[in-house]
Amino acid sequence: MTDVHVDQPSVADVGLTTEDTNGSRIDIDAVLIPVLIPETDVQEWLNLYDPASSSSPLAADSRRIARAVLDALRLHRGL
Repeated sequence: MTDVHVDQPSVADVGLTTEDTNGSRIDIDAVLIPVLIPETDVQEWLNLYDPASSSSPLAADSRRIARAVLDALRLHRGL
């Protein structure tokens, strides 16, 4: 299965203005969590995802990303 990592030292509380993946503007105070996908795994991650299917990606694949992000958030908050 493909890898996913977080750059934990770069996790930070930020205020920013940016653009969402759907093109909408975001003005937000947030926790920035840099998710790292090894270049060697990018194509495999893309192959696992079908944007036209509401059941894609599979729950197990989504869980890998979610757990990495949530673990980083817990560490950032000292939990």
